[in-house]
Amino acid sequence: LAMSGRAVEAAGDVSTLLLDKTGTITLGNRQAAEFVPVTGVTETQLADAAQLSSLADETPEGRSIVVLAKEKYGLRERHEGELGQAEWVPFTAQTRMSGVDITEEEPGGEAGAGRKIRKGAAGSVVAWVTERGGQVAPDAHILTDRISEDGGTPLLVAVEDGHGARVLGVIHLKDVVKEGMRERFEELRRMGIKTVMITGDNPLTARAIAQEAGVDDFLAEATPEDKMALIRREQAGGKLVAMTGDGTNDAPALAQADVGVAMNTGTSAAKEAGNMVDLDSNPTKLIEIVEIGKQLLITRGALTTFSIANDVAKYFAIIPAMFAVVYPGLDTLNIMSLSSPES
Repeated sequence: LAMSGRAVEAAGDVSTLLLDKTGTITLGNRQAAEFVPVTGVTETQLADAAQLSSLADETPEGRSIVVLAKEKYGLRERHEGELGQAEWVPFTAQTRMSGVDITEEEPGGEAGAGRKIRKGAAGSVVAWVTERGGQVAPDAHILTDRISEDGGTPLLVAVEDGHGARVLGVIHLKDVVKEGMRERFEELRRMGIKTVMITGDNPLTARAIAQEAGVDDFLAEATPEDKMALIRREQAGGKLVAMTGDGTNDAPALAQADVGVAMNTGTSAAKEAGNMVDLDSNPTKLIEIVEIGKQLLITRGALTTFSIANDVAKYFAIIPAMFAVVYPGLDTLNIMSLSSPES
């Protein structure tokens, strides 16, 4: 669904295509597969903290964490309203983590000691623990790297309580690349279009997914500002850039791109920012968009060529016949053998 005819024409000259990973290259319904604790922490302790931090998380990933903790470790499926003295910390593209601050209630009804739980990108959680003077277990990085190298997404879980701030372990999220991605990206490569996958995942996970999908390059741990900067760099080099995405955090990049294609399953902000909406939510639909754009450019070129050729042909037919009497030398250009100006 094109909002702008100019965007369709621009698609014919696109040389760089940026694709958001989650929901665009992958199915986007990442599910929690396992809880991997660090040394000295039990799986149940990690699952309990992960479940608490996800009670207010309505994303598919958050729901899957709550369900996995219940099904695999027998933890009761608690609800957001059960924690009266709880302050929920929502996920943002800047902090790249979410969680909850729980204040325990003393017998007299007064607020006592509590705990803070965070889950999110490894770098962000490690920085949160370090800021509070806590220690990060040596095997935390080993666990996140192992999950990342397998193409999974690691979410680090940390807690701050009376014993200080510390990392408890890692949640392993699994995602699936959409079928046929590699073949379609090879087709884009043959058309001379460079594909770049953009994701908030760490570089190891991004590399594994990029290799599986077959994209040319990737941008890991990307914030909305990073996406904008990448598009501007490409445009500064004289390239036309297309961007596909589905989230609100993709909206600025969709607006900045020469061709912004929002997935139909995406947010209203993404659809408003883009100049096209992909009703099938298939990122490789851009191949058809590029082909239509090229057809428009070829048709326009053909019409222009025909117009010029038509004018030239008319003049070559008429002028020699009109002036051959005055300038006999023009008779050699009288390719239609017209005998007089009237003929």
